[in-house]
Amino acid sequence: MADNTAPRHDTTTRPLILGSTSRYRRELLNRLRLPFATVSPDVDETPLPSEAPQALALRLALAKAHEVAQRFPEAVVIGSDQVADLDGMALGKPGSHERAVAQLQSMRGHAVVFQTAVAVVCLASGFERVDLAPVRVVFRALTDAEIERYLLAEQPYDCAGSAKSEGLGIALLERIDNDDPSALVGLPLIRTCQMLRAAGVHIL
Repeated sequence: MADNTAPRHDTTTRPLILGSTSRYRRELLNRLRLPFATVSPDVDETPLPSEAPQALALRLALAKAHEVAQRFPEAVVIGSDQVADLDGMALGKPGSHERAVAQLQSMRGHAVVFQTAVAVVCLASGFERVDLAPVRVVFRALTDAEIERYLLAEQPYDCAGSAKSEGLGIALLERIDNDDPSALVGLPLIRTCQMLRAAGVHIL
């Protein structure tokens, strides 16, 4: 990885950094078969007063990319964030069993939009883009017993809205509507590829 004093060079040879320590995003980015490093962004994820879920996701994705890019200005940095949007109310990572139960109880029988944002930033080249890949999900009318069995089996306490769709969480759902299947897992790869190509990163 280039350090902060590395000379400028062509974007096709710039190091690629995923500004996240999420194993889900790391696994998704691995699908592109590009060499990359992961760096944890130091960003306060507290929502601003009256901040809409989509605005929160966009702001945090860009903030994460910028924070890491400040440390590695020669690199192409990817930042991403996901917020579950229940009728305008933001649901983040539950962090505990009790909060996960409350989240799933509030979402059962309802449509929830998972607002997944991605940003790509390279300070050395002046490149910056951010976009949103919303995914509309309809939850089944889950019973309390189903919620408990799901949480005990999957323990999705690090997933926005407690919904781990790539695992047993798919059994919670009636329908998924989106244009980027990877977005629900945490990193919209179609949009990410578009941004990386625009930044000069060759994928194929």
